[in-house]
Amino acid sequence: MTDTKTSATTSAAPAGSKETVRTQIIESLADLRAWRAQTGSLWLKGQKAAKETRGGADSPRIGFVPTMGALHQGHLELVKRAKADCDVVVVSIFVNPFQFAPHEDFGKYPRTFENDLKLLSEMGCDLVFYPSEKEIYPRGKDSIMAVVPPSPLNDTLEGAFRPTFFRGVATVVLKLFNLVQPHVAFFGEKDYQQLQVVKALVEDLDVPVEIIGVPTVRETDGLAMSSRNAYLGATERTEATSLYKALSLVKTMADAGKDVAEATAAASLLLKEEEGWTLQYLSVCHGKSLAPLTQFQKPYVIVTAAKLGEVRLIDNIVVP
Repeated sequence: MTDTKTSATTSAAPAGSKETVRTQIIESLADLRAWRAQTGSLWLKGQKAAKETRGGADSPRIGFVPTMGALHQGHLELVKRAKADCDVVVVSIFVNPFQFAPHEDFGKYPRTFENDLKLLSEMGCDLVFYPSEKEIYPRGKDSIMAVVPPSPLNDTLEGAFRPTFFRGVATVVLKLFNLVQPHVAFFGEKDYQQLQVVKALVEDLDVPVEIIGVPTVRETDGLAMSSRNAYLGATERTEATSLYKALSLVKTMADAGKDVAEATAAASLLLKEEEGWTLQYLSVCHGKSLAPLTQFQKPYVIVTAAKLGEVRLIDNIVVP
């Protein structure tokens, strides 16, 4: 069994005092199960269920933020929301090989655990679950019972370009939910299709977790924060703002009464005229089912993916 570890950092507290926030690190499934049992909190869905069932403060509400590490301000916004809404906050850091196709960047995906831990400690995260691949897939990732989302969630948009992705996401998220047993889990709206997959997962399989989507965090120039932004060179970083400009053009044309075909054609042309872009899709879809729309009808989402040089970027605008 892997030893349980603790990280300590000092952060500013009110009235000029200093407060030491201790973040526990757990690496094994056995230790995580033992920790979860010690919380004494039943696994019940909803904001008030745990406290109402077990009598107030003795039954903490557990919030969960699953990540692959390489944390940025977008991740920290999820942790901030979890801290505001929950009594105990758990963050997992696991680069999930099951959601990467053989040609994708699993080996190159940034791994920055020490810095991630520092950031989480400063945020007051209570526990970091940091398992190895062997812990999550003891018989190997290709031997696990997989969860395959239904169409169109699984095989359109991102799924069309990454056919193994949502199978890998749904499988590991369900396993993490079963291990952490959170009352609430927080996901960013930037990965909009992933958010809808997770919502469908808990609804269809009766997983007692409330899913909260948190709006995309952007740089001052509009670029959605992403771990993959680190791959952009200086020139590409400047050019990357065109992706959000294309999405915004669709929204502007929708507000002006234009139809979907005209708006998406104009936005696609904007990207194609810029240097270095390869557009993969730019679509307007129903806000929940992600079925394609031919007319703007709320709720809808404008979603896009494109490669800038060798870096693949995704983004969206949600219209509730």
